[in-house]
Amino acid sequence: MKYRSETILPFNSEERKGSQIKRMFDAIASSYDLLNHAMSFGFDKSWRNKGVATLKPYAPQTILDIATGTGDLAILMYQKLHPQKVVGADISEGMMDVGRTKVEKKGLASVISFEYQDCTQLTFADNSFDAITASFGVRNFEDTEKGLKEMCRVLNKDGRLMILELSTPEYFPMKQLYQLYSNTVMPLLGRCLSKQKEAYTYLPQSIKVVPQGEVMKSLLEDCGFSDVAVKTFTFGVCSLYTGTKK
Repeated sequence: MKYRSETILPFNSEERKGSQIKRMFDAIASSYDLLNHAMSFGFDKSWRNKGVATLKPYAPQTILDIATGTGDLAILMYQKLHPQKVVGADISEGMMDVGRTKVEKKGLASVISFEYQDCTQLTFADNSFDAITASFGVRNFEDTEKGLKEMCRVLNKDGRLMILELSTPEYFPMKQLYQLYSNTVMPLLGRCLSKQKEAYTYLPQSIKVVPQGEVMKSLLEDCGFSDVAVKTFTFGVCSLYTGTKK
């Protein structure tokens, strides 16, 4: 099944979405962290902490962080969970280079590594990780279902899933306020701070159509996960999905 988020493209309709996403994030890598924190008013840090807290009871020793970007979640998971290994995977070398610099400065290069990976065709063997995560990246998948199935494939039996994704509030007045913010303020701020108008026009468009709520829950179940739960934060601006590999 094709999801609408797969049809939202940063630049044009001729090039594969994966190629455009790579190019877009390579271009904004140096300003991404600043923009991410500014546009979420710092709430992104709280959302990550809440997501990582769901993994703590399971004490995963090997973790794969899909769409790791600049590595904020990978670093936080090591600091909070103390696993043996965290692998950050992404298609943007520009973003991962920022992450590698962070990790080296913190002296964590021996436990946190970064690898170029296409989420729709991961190179890892079946049942390779105790936990798998993705923060604010599912909307960028070229093939949502295939990417989620790959995440399930490389997860150990009874391994844990944790996904954070931006979502659209459903109720008045937050729904109307968020529409105004995402359609007007977010693209303007992105253009001013990053000089990449396409990226911050694409962002609100992709948030509107990414599978969310019960739709995402059903999709995760179809992709091989059980005990799937959904929780929202900040009036529905962020959604947390958790589950277990069947």
